[in-house]
Formats: sequence, C-alpha cells, structure tokens
Amino acid sequence: MSTPKTLVIVPTYNEVESAPRLISRVAELLSDVHILVVDDGSPDGTANLVEAMAEGELDGRIHVMRRKEKAGLGAAYLAGFTWGIAHGYETLVEMDADGSHRPEDLVELIEVSRANPHLDLVIGSRWVNGGAVRNWAKSRELLSRAANKYAKLMLGVGVNDVTAGFRVYTTSIIELIDFTTVQSQGYCFQIEMTRKVLALNGKIREVPIIFIEREFGVSKMNMKIVIEAMLRVTLWGLLPKHKIVSGG
Repeated sequence: MSTPKTLVIVPTYNEVESAPRLISRVAELLSDVHILVVDDGSPDGTANLVEAMAEGELDGRIHVMRRKEKAGLGAAYLAGFTWGIAHGYETLVEMDADGSHRPEDLVELIEVSRANPHLDLVIGSRWVNGGAVRNWAKSRELLSRAANKYAKLMLGVGVNDVTAGFRVYTTSIIELIDFTTVQSQGYCFQIEMTRKVLALNGKIREVPIIFIEREFGVSKMNMKIVIEAMLRVTLWGLLPKHKIVSGG
C-alpha cells in the first residue's frame, strides 16, 4: 500500500528566522511529505529564503505561494488547501512557522492520521491529558483555556482545543467544504473549520502536543482576533445546533 501524499501548509509573514529551521527539521523527520509556504508578502524576505531552499537539496519537496499582502490566517490556509487539492495531495496539514509546533509532534499526528483512515481531522491538542504549553504567560494560558471552554460549551462540540492550529485533515473532508462560506480569520478560523467538519459528520481525534511559545518574531495575536472569535462563537451558539460529536 502506497504512503498517502501529504502536504504541510505553513503560512508565513516575517518568519525569516524561524521558517527555514522548521522546514529543514520537517523535511529531515518526514522524508515523504511536501511543504507549501504561503507567504503574505513578508518584507523581511521570508519567501526569497524559502525559494532558495527549494532550489537546493529540497528541490521538489518545497513549494512557495507568494501573496501580495497580509490577508489573514484563514485566507492563507484556504489558498493552501486549494493548491493542495489541485495537486492531488491526500492529506493537508496546518502548521505554524514560528516554532510553536514541534516537528516531532507532527510525526505522531501524521502517524495517527495514516493509521486511522476513518478520521477526518487529527488535532494537536494542548488541553488534553499529556498536552502542555511552555514559556507562556499565565494570562495567555488562562485566555486560551477560557476561549476553548466557551467555544466547547456554546457550540456543543466534543473538542477540548477547538482553537488549535496544528492539524491534519484528509483532503476528502476539505473538498466537501464550500470555502466561500468560511468567513473567519485568526484562531476563529480553526473554530469555524472544526464546526464545519463536525457538521459533515466528520470524525476528529485530539492528540496531545507540547506547544512552545515562539522564539523569534512577533506574535500575530491581537484584540481584534479575540473579539472576532467571541462574537462569531456567540452567534453560532445561538443558532440551531447540528448533531455534533467528535469520536474516533
């Protein structure tokens, strides 16, 4: 049986210090995956550096999509999904470029996905047994925990880390989602995608990971992103609920 074709999608904006390290480590640990960097016009030259890597020994495994301006996390991932579907990948991975998502954990997420073909989404979770965060301020940890509990309660989902951005999707479930109906950016995009997968009766499993605060660059988190998530989750929570489970 041939190994499923896997594409790791990495959105970037000013990640010139961290993205090359991540790409090299992922390529080293997972020799059968390809990586697509979706760059939102980084002024620090991130896309140029990654393209140089793609022209070297990683030729054929590294791809770069250049976008003209910073249009948000959600739009970057949808562009990456569209590219991955068009190029025939069977599994689509979301992964941050800033070093917060460990390549070692990616190995396990992909292994779980491949070993369980009935799963539509495998989430790298901070808030299940065995999961953890490192180098976070207590206030940020409390905010993340509270946001996830609120979303879980309002939406009636059985997912503990619904805002997690470290994910492995099957292309078959992504193809069923109408991208024109996806409106969220920031971490609310992850909530909306989880909701859509479950509305399609998709099966989800959470796998514990160690989330590490970025070593380089500046966090993209801001109050606008938090407010967007709160408003959308509250609105969705007031709508008639689908029969939503996680399972798997």
